Amino acid sequence: MTDTDRERDRNKETAFYMFTQQTLPACKPVLTPAWVITIFLFTGCIFIPVGLVTLRASRSVVEIVDRYDAECVPEPFRIDKISYIQDDSIPKNCSRFLKVHKYMKAPIYIYYQLDNYYQNHRRYVKSKSDQQLLHGQKYHDTSSCQPVEFNNDHTIVPCGLIAWSLFNDTFKFIRERAELKVNRKNIAWKSDRDHKFGKKVYPYNFQNGTLIGGGKLNPRIPLSDQEDLIVWMRISALPSFRKLYGRIEEDLDVDDVVMVHLMNNYNTYSFSGKKKLVLSTSSWLGGKNDFLGLAFVFVGSSSLILALVFMLLHLRYRRPYGDTSYLPWNRKSLSV
Repeated sequence: MTDTDRERDRNKETAFYMFTQQTLPACKPVLTPAWVITIFLFTGCIFIPVGLVTLRASRSVVEIVDRYDAECVPEPFRIDKISYIQDDSIPKNCSRFLKVHKYMKAPIYIYYQLDNYYQNHRRYVKSKSDQQLLHGQKYHDTSSCQPVEFNNDHTIVPCGLIAWSLFNDTFKFIRERAELKVNRKNIAWKSDRDHKFGKKVYPYNFQNGTLIGGGKLNPRIPLSDQEDLIVWMRISALPSFRKLYGRIEEDLDVDDVVMVHLMNNYNTYSFSGKKKLVLSTSSWLGGKNDFLGLAFVFVGSSSLILALVFMLLHLRYRRPYGDTSYLPWNRKSLSV
């Protein structure tokens, strides 16, 4: 072994020793009181304005929320709502009136909101076949779709509980005897339409059994164009959620009254669920949600309070940096 090899091995051992003993060169900032106070002040001065701007954007969103599941049940059936919703001979049409209290600028987004609906249930989440949605009947392994996999020994497309329970309430909006057109295109994610649902896959044998779950699908329209289904198949993580139904491309003025003709078809009465209709505008930040703004204001306010406390403590108990007399073992020796 040459001297060069020995020197290289010695350097490696030295580096390994420094690494294991945590003595490698490193940046070790000393957080002095001035630095800590400055950081908290800076954080507060940044977070509070951002939070206020975010809150203002959220508060600028105009929402109309109307719960209709209870009011749209005829008086004689309110004792037994389940029998009402399961009886196809009883008409399900209902009319609601929504008054606009603030000017709503187009586009106005239409959502349906479901409460106490656990789409995140493990068995429900697993009950679908992504490959079948993309390739149709060419894909035969649909065991994940149980218990909605076959009907009369024929494959169901799309299979699974999620598709089977498709939301099927419908809404029609009228203002001053004129119908407001609802744009129902491009309500689903483009990535879902292009890459998760086949353009040549058509519904087959869907909702043909004795037990009907929810809405039906047009067998002549490919799954990639059935955006109601695509929106519904993107499941929610929380028991209360909203899904996009469409958009109104007209402005609504203050004191306008919008009549809603709806079909109360979807069964949420079996599990004490709630159904709501939501009309909402949007801002540069999206929909109405105060949480982000309040979180920024809370963090900023807490930082300013901590900066003030640390400043008062520093002025009251000022001491030189690196004074070893304040170490615990030195304090004990001094007291003795």
